[in-house]
Order: sequence, then C-alpha cells, then structure tokens
Amino acid sequence: MTKLLLRPLSEAVLAPHLRQAVIPHRSYATTTSGKSTSAPGSKRRSVTPFNDNGHVPWSELSAGEKAGRATQQSFNFGMVLVGIAMTGGVGYLLYTDVFSPDSKTAYFNRAVDRIKKDPDCVGLLGDAKQITAHGEETANKWRRARPIASTLKNDPQGNQHLQMHFYVHGPLNSGTVSVHLIKRVGSDEFKYKYFFVDVKGHSRIYLENADAKTDSGDGKFKLFGVNWK
Repeated sequence: MTKLLLRPLSEAVLAPHLRQAVIPHRSYATTTSGKSTSAPGSKRRSVTPFNDNGHVPWSELSAGEKAGRATQQSFNFGMVLVGIAMTGGVGYLLYTDVFSPDSKTAYFNRAVDRIKKDPDCVGLLGDAKQITAHGEETANKWRRARPIASTLKNDPQGNQHLQMHFYVHGPLNSGTVSVHLIKRVGSDEFKYKYFFVDVKGHSRIYLENADAKTDSGDGKFKLFGVNWK
C-alpha cells in the first residue's frame, strides 16, 4: 500500500485567489511623523507689560495688549535715558573734581609738589621723597583715598573762592596745609590768597600770601580788613 506524503501548502504554491482565502488579512499599525499642530482657534497667553517679549505681532494684539506693550517700551526708553544721564553726571563729576585743571585734585597735587620743593617745608618735614599728603583723617588705611576737605562758593561780587585743607607727613614731622584761591570775575584762573603749612611747635610757613604782597607792594597798608593809603 502506497503511502501518500502530505506536505503543508506554502504560500508560494497557492493560487492567488486561494492565497487570499487561506492567508488571514494582516493589519499594521501606522504612525504619522511630524510635529503636531495646534487646533485652529487655540488661545495664546495674554500679553502684558511683564511678559511681553515682542514675539506676537502688533497687528494681533488687542487694544489692552497694545497699551501694555507701549507702556513697557516707554519704561525701557526711560531707563535708557536715566542711564545716559547718570553716566553723563558721573563723567562731569570726574572731570570737575579730578581731570579739570581747575579741580581741587589738580590744586591739591600742585600744592603737594610745591611743599616738596620748598626748603623750609623740607627742613621741618624731612626728605621730600618721603613726604606724603592726604585728606581728612578717617579709618581708611589707604591715605590717598581719604577725601580732601574743600569748599567752592561765590561771594556777593561774583568771585569764586576755593578753600582746601589737608595733611602732610614726613620722616621728621607732620603738619596741616591750608589753601585759599580766588577766581575773580572776568578771570580764567584761580590765584592764591594764601597757602601755608602749620607744623606743631614751629612758625607758620607761608608759600603764598596775597595780603602781604598788597601791604608791601603799592604803598598801601591793611588794617581791620580795609586798605589804607
């Protein structure tokens, strides 16, 4: 008896019309790629002066949002103007107090140079190379950072008066310095009224004394603040 060998039918040998009947229908899940888009009509965050970054076009802003953006821009512009004004103010103060030829710092440096060159001052204070000067006595150990006591004011005639007071130190002694300069109406520069150094236990050293020059230069003498002839 002949045995019949049965082999499983493969998809390849099935006729096309039978293949569809035998092979079950296979479904595959498909995914879509790309970014999801927001649904039409989705609401955006309201624009306020505190969260506005300029991303939303002006034409899409409501009346209130436009007002908020205008407020923010006005505030930013105002801050820019304040910054410019402050920078200009600092520059003006630096020039008038430090860099200007008529600044108190300029006259302070000139006065110190003259003290270091004056034989009488060097004789009392010591070696000129070791003489130092500074402003008011403070807790600041860096002497050059101490403020210079000074006043600048006008008298009734319109003359400007610059008065300074500072300290000098040398290897032998220390002293105080007083300077009074006057810029008279119509003049472009200050001139000394007096400039002297006081060292404790010694006579005052005058480097400038306009009153003494007036008393001895034109036959006039001064008494009780009045020039007499």
